[in-house]
Amino acid sequence: MSGAIAVRKCEGIAEFNRCVALQKEIWAEEDIEIEPATLFVVAAETGGQVLGAFDGERMIGFTLAIVGFTNGLVFLHSHMTGVLAEYRDRGVGRALKLFQREEALGRGIRLIVWTFDPLETRNAHFNLNRLGAISRKYFTNLYGFTSSPLHRGLPTDRLWAEWMLDSARVVAAVSDLVKAPAVASVAATIALPTELEQWKLSDAAQVAKEQARIREEFAGWFARGYAAIGTRKSAAGMEYLLAPWSDF
Repeated sequence: MSGAIAVRKCEGIAEFNRCVALQKEIWAEEDIEIEPATLFVVAAETGGQVLGAFDGERMIGFTLAIVGFTNGLVFLHSHMTGVLAEYRDRGVGRALKLFQREEALGRGIRLIVWTFDPLETRNAHFNLNRLGAISRKYFTNLYGFTSSPLHRGLPTDRLWAEWMLDSARVVAAVSDLVKAPAVASVAATIALPTELEQWKLSDAAQVAKEQARIREEFAGWFARGYAAIGTRKSAAGMEYLLAPWSDF
């Protein structure tokens, strides 16, 4: 990433409004629901995070996280991250996540969670391999059906990513781009075919079949105490790697 690009907390209504404007620029053709500036204000004032990536004075990406609480544990839910198209594949998204991690740890927060579409293999690679998160929950149609082209009329199935910020696995993954430690043996894999990306453009029925298949497979393995801990390329496409989550 260019040294001219910096990540910091956003401050004030002008920068929160810029986060709203960035949503419209980043997802201009995707018909997504735009989060209002009021949510960014609330997140910033109640212990969440509003982080911006800046190229000089220009904001070119952002992250929004809100506070969560369960079983006596305070955590952050990373609700939304976006980067302008011209700045993608330049490490901006990763820089936002690393700053997010350091800021959270500085306040004693040790867990950040978020959701991602299991059919989006690049996101899966980034979340599990590059950041060291794991996933052990699968939600069926979590956000309901939407009109967004991003969702292709399918149920909004999501994997729940858990980023255990000070674990050995995460420390290894985020340090100098070192990959997360490999497990001694992978208990199972869940495969996605190479044709999936083409099917997303031309064969919604086939995508729906793949979604239904992996939904059942994830549910079965998660019920047995396994987690998705990585991805790798295979001769047929890509596959998720699963192992007992108690190992992590």
